[in-house]
Amino acid sequence: MKQIYAFEREEEFVKYRDVTQRFGEKLSEYQAILEQQYGLTELPKGILWTSEELATTVFSNIPIPAYTNKDLIYMSPDVKSWRRILLSQLDGKDLPDVQEFYENYSENQVFIILAHELTHHSDLFLDEFDDESENGIWFEEGMCFYLPRKILLSEKEFNEITNTEIQLFEAFKDKYGKHSLEDFGSLSYQGSLSSIMFDYWRSYLSVKYLVEERANNNVKQVFNTYHQWDREGRKVPLTEYFGIESLLK
Repeated sequence: MKQIYAFEREEEFVKYRDVTQRFGEKLSEYQAILEQQYGLTELPKGILWTSEELATTVFSNIPIPAYTNKDLIYMSPDVKSWRRILLSQLDGKDLPDVQEFYENYSENQVFIILAHELTHHSDLFLDEFDDESENGIWFEEGMCFYLPRKILLSEKEFNEITNTEIQLFEAFKDKYGKHSLEDFGSLSYQGSLSSIMFDYWRSYLSVKYLVEERANNNVKQVFNTYHQWDREGRKVPLTEYFGIESLLK
């Protein structure tokens, strides 16, 4: 993958050169795991490193400075910026443990966001980037969180991010949890980051449940069920096929 730098000032490139190099080296190691075990056969053309401002106002209007399409992964490497963004998920809630976690959000946790974006390129996911169908999108988003966290984080780091998102889910479920998981993204219009991220927290926790509780930690078994649902013609929603329609409500 090409390493492309899009900063407004040379000083920004110099400031983030070391962290982008570290991220690139670690991503190569994760890429090898995806290629060997999780169906990664075609890479994006490159990673476009940029600032939060350019990522969210020039290259896209997505409010999170990390996203991917068929050709490029867009990523801000600024850890301090990520801490501020993710703290805004609290939306005024008094959650001291969550606040402490995001105030000290580590470089390694930011790297997991980059690994999440690469995971989207696995051929194990059924829908292509330009597909109009969004059936089961929660599964892909949840798995793209689960795999890099489970593979790359220590047990302590994995538990910290999981417990943080459980607390956030519990804090916001009465406000944002009325819709089906199949309607992933339906609250994005509300504008607050917590309304956007709610479905991501819920998707991750659902996939974690499927892997660890239903499939005895067998990720490939969960993928096999997902593929079976597709082969049978997607006759019911994926949540119904997995039998988790009422999970996390």
